[in-house]
Amino acid sequence: MNAFICAEKVRFHYDNRADMLSGPVLDDIDLNIERGEFVAILGHNGSGKSTLAKHFNAMLLPSGGRVLVSGRDTADQNELYEIRRMVGMVLQNPDNQIVSTIVEEDVAFGPENLGVEPSEIRRRVDEALKAVGMLEYREHAPHKLSGGQKQRVAIAGVLAMQPECIVLDEPTSMLDPQGRKEVLDTISRLNRERGITIVLITHFMEEAVLADRVVVLENGRILLQGHPREVFSDIERLRQVGLDVPQPAELCHQLRRAGVPLPEDVLTAEECVEALSLLLEESYAGN
Repeated sequence: MNAFICAEKVRFHYDNRADMLSGPVLDDIDLNIERGEFVAILGHNGSGKSTLAKHFNAMLLPSGGRVLVSGRDTADQNELYEIRRMVGMVLQNPDNQIVSTIVEEDVAFGPENLGVEPSEIRRRVDEALKAVGMLEYREHAPHKLSGGQKQRVAIAGVLAMQPECIVLDEPTSMLDPQGRKEVLDTISRLNRERGITIVLITHFMEEAVLADRVVVLENGRILLQGHPREVFSDIERLRQVGLDVPQPAELCHQLRRAGVPLPEDVLTAEECVEALSLLLEESYAGN
């Protein structure tokens, strides 16, 4: 079966002389994203991850190669409407996406521009707000909400357009830990329960752990990709390009270097506690 999003030999540079001299922002990117998949894209600042994300709903077009969304070429102007309906984009700062003074009016903005019937808009707005846990705030003013709540309203606005995929460009970078948790719980649930394809651009390693697949970019190229356990086990290579690993993985790595026999695929705090507990039990049993 064909991938839902397919990037084929994608190159991109901005149309200014300085950028052309410094080389492409994206350089021969080949990447397939399947329907229903949760993909996290990592990379330090300037690696090209946000630029790549903007290609998935035709906010940017390749300088070379092509991007297909459900078989539709993003460079085809006749397909632009359908591509942007299928692939919704959530930006880093929710204030840049909120356009109304009432939450439910903001969520209704997208469907209204699609020409959806009023009764259907009402249904979609309520359903979208319920999906992100914000239905009780439907008559509130967005500017009075917390950062995490604003971001969930932004996600609801995209959901109301009934996309098959949501691309989130560092949606938690401006949030406190509680806000981050709210947003991550929301997108994980949408992927798990509704089968919505998720592409998460992030610089938080702990967020990438939630994904089915992690893609690491470096200087506009794909450096690594695979299951989070596979990618985060290559600690030295990640460090070489200025990236960290989840703290539980780092702790176990340091303990292994000190001679403590711990597994190499620990990712979460729960797995770290379990591995250490098992080691202690074996140690006590041996005494």
